[in-house]
Amino acid sequence: MQANPIPFLIDPGPREQGALRGHVARANPLWRETNTQAEVLVVFQGAQSYVSPGWYPSKAEHGKVVPTWNYVVVQARGRLRAIDDAAWVRALVARLTARFESAQAAPWRIADAPPDYIESMLRAIVGIEIELTALVGKWKVSQNRSAADRDGVAAGLAALAAQTGDAAAAAMAAEVARRSAG
Repeated sequence: MQANPIPFLIDPGPREQGALRGHVARANPLWRETNTQAEVLVVFQGAQSYVSPGWYPSKAEHGKVVPTWNYVVVQARGRLRAIDDAAWVRALVARLTARFESAQAAPWRIADAPPDYIESMLRAIVGIEIELTALVGKWKVSQNRSAADRDGVAAGLAALAAQTGDAAAAAMAAEVARRSAG
């Protein structure tokens, strides 16, 4: 079993859920050792945070509260195949670069680097594709609590974020507030 942080793009594919496309270093055994018949799991972790029972107004009412963990996650399952094709990998890297450089004031492009350097870097990676068989979103954002408790959680997380600079707490506060409102 292996775990690797990999930037993926999702593309339409022959299946309803599409396909994930990315790349790994040629030295990474993932592309060689993964059995194409075995299912792989890709986890996209969203906001997550500890929830203190002290944030629930209901604590003062009846005391029947405990700490918990709120989260947002997507699990993608499918079969992985390696793609050791220079043109495919170059096109993928160009798309990944365009996607992740788009917010930069002066986005980097493949053409900004010397061609021989780019070729050597491309030879050092292998493409991977996962044809998705399942795409499942899961979340726990205090939806099982009363509106007052959800508001308390959102306020508690927002205060934690302001005090500590915890970006995950800020994101979860916004998610709880959004789901509580709608």
